[in-house]
Amino acid sequence: MKGQIIKIISDNYYVKSHHKIYICKARGRFRKDNIKPLVGDLVLIDIEKKYIIDILPRHNELTRPSIANVDQAMILISVKEPNLALDLLDKMLIIIQHHNIKPIICFTKLDLLTKMEKQFIRNLINYYRKLGYLVFTNQQLFWLKRIFKNKITVLAGQSGVGKSTLLNKLNKDLNLSTKPISLALGRGKHTTKHVKLLEVSNGLIADTPGFSAVNLTNITNEAIRDNFIEFHQYKKRCQYRNCFHLNEVNCEVKKMVQKGKILESRYQNYQCFIKSKEGNHD
Repeated sequence: MKGQIIKIISDNYYVKSHHKIYICKARGRFRKDNIKPLVGDLVLIDIEKKYIIDILPRHNELTRPSIANVDQAMILISVKEPNLALDLLDKMLIIIQHHNIKPIICFTKLDLLTKMEKQFIRNLINYYRKLGYLVFTNQQLFWLKRIFKNKITVLAGQSGVGKSTLLNKLNKDLNLSTKPISLALGRGKHTTKHVKLLEVSNGLIADTPGFSAVNLTNITNEAIRDNFIEFHQYKKRCQYRNCFHLNEVNCEVKKMVQKGKILESRYQNYQCFIKSKEGNHD
């Protein structure tokens, strides 16, 4: 019988098939072939012996969080408590786009901002929207429900940004636990222990353990550069065909940063990402 893995705890795989959940084990050959079933995998199961006997081909997969067959990823970014982390936002955009997954941005906790701070966030939202990203706030529940419909969506973001709170608003039956921000650490406490798919707004949402230590280790410098999509319209004017927009002379991207056409925080994050990797280009 065909089904989909919706949760994994230890070596137990929770497979949903025809509105019923089967707790299955994985066949030994998966370990032998170094194949690990992931949440989101479409699988064939032996319902009598409760074994996963085959994993169907994946459309894509992420390693952090470990999940397969994702349609889109929503990056939740807190504007305060924990503080706004634009470097984390830009890093996650690169990782998600690199895996050919559609990114969506959602800012949370705008109610904690002053009037002046809210204007800054509005300008930020407008910038990312002009780049072509879907950008929401966690108060826009009507629109969020629409984009989740018939999709598998990963929620990504630091601990404490409000993932569980948002899910509870979208589906009150979930009743997921939430915890306050640690004042000493300046970040949230983990409330999600396992990757699992939850039924929300006629779609499936992966509630994943909070993380902030995402890295670009397996992504090339070229891929990092090319995933800063606002660079594309200017790079042809650079003096060097393969310009990395760092210390090259007559770089059009750097000129656009100085003119305010490219968001300065985006360019600064780009510099940090490239220069933090070995074999960076000067």
